[in-house]
Amino acid sequence: MDGRLTLRLTLSALTLLLTGCVAAGMPYIGYTGRHLSPTECRDLAALKSNAPPTLAQHQSELVALRKAGYNPSPWYDDPYYPDDLQAAQRLVDYWFQTEPTPATRLTVALGDQIG
Repeated sequence: MDGRLTLRLTLSALTLLLTGCVAAGMPYIGYTGRHLSPTECRDLAALKSNAPPTLAQHQSELVALRKAGYNPSPWYDDPYYPDDLQAAQRLVDYWFQTEPTPATRLTVALGDQIG
């Protein structure tokens, strides 16, 4: 009897553990945290200005696009290109408008006034 109880508790614990792993791997629809890191926000702000872009800024933009679901793999013949890229750009632009720090927004605003 004790063996059955131990087996049942072990299976229950494994089921809960696997359920938690599956749930953690799935994106949470109601996620309200930040999507862009402060570095990505800074680099996206610099790209929106008329200053010459750096390689690091382009890499930050690519990381943000990948977070938005775009896969630029050269081995993947994407039948939805450029629609998927444009959708990811719109999502990153939305995140940029809603998430950056006030200092980043000020930089963009001053860049728009200067340029």
